Amino acid sequence: MSPSKPPTARRQRLGAELRKLRERAGMSAATAAGRLGGNQTQISNIEAGRHGVSADRVRTLARLYSCGDQDYIDALAAMTGTRTRGWWEEYREFLPVGLLDLAEVEHHATYVRVANMVPIPGLLQTTEHARVVFSAGIPQLAPYEVEHRVSHRIKRQAILHGDTPTRLTAIIHEAALHIGYGSSTVVRGQLQHLIDMGERENITIVVIPFGAGPLPGSGQSVDYLGGSVRQLDTVQLDSDHGNQLLDAEAHLVNYRSVLDRMESYALKPKASRDLIYRIAQSI
Repeated sequence: MSPSKPPTARRQRLGAELRKLRERAGMSAATAAGRLGGNQTQISNIEAGRHGVSADRVRTLARLYSCGDQDYIDALAAMTGTRTRGWWEEYREFLPVGLLDLAEVEHHATYVRVANMVPIPGLLQTTEHARVVFSAGIPQLAPYEVEHRVSHRIKRQAILHGDTPTRLTAIIHEAALHIGYGSSTVVRGQLQHLIDMGERENITIVVIPFGAGPLPGSGQSVDYLGGSVRQLDTVQLDSDHGNQLLDAEAHLVNYRSVLDRMESYALKPKASRDLIYRIAQSI
């Protein structure tokens, strides 16, 4: 018997949201299962993302849990259906699962906000910049591992292109523009890429200049991924220990505030573009 495939990030999130609804209703999994004529294991498997669930069953559960937010219920129902496997699945044997989950959540996001002290945000990195970033990691990656991560990172950027590109707001600290990731040619190419990408209608790039003052969340990269409704937003934190996805309401509120504060310290887009250009010219 072949091993079952792991649940997608989207199915896991749907299960987590259904669990939140049940817990807010003050109902145990056993009670919910009994009222549906099933058993507790079925509810547990749905909430863990191990079993799929139909849109009709989602609506039934929402009624059982007395959820009256129709937009939220519709968004949850839209997350059901076939177990879609995206392009990121080809990397499952080569990359940490957190990177695959990030790509999947980005793919479904309605907008993305990122804040980076260093390096340049992944969605805006050139191939050469990304290769230097991954090559400098600890523990050191083998050359083939670096190339897997580089190609995965570049493929993630597809969401910024096409007929309906995702909106991106990138908040970058000036420090990231000065740190020499690679040769002067690589650094200038990366800075010019930022200038070019900032000209796209769906992309806003702002820079926090030196001297802006103490910043919340200093030193930590934050990705805020907008869902079809606010309850389905996701925060992704990047650290030396891997990627972490957060979806608790308290986390979402906190990191929206963090990003708002950081953006308030940043220069306007045109002034940011001018600063990037001056730095590129000085290299």
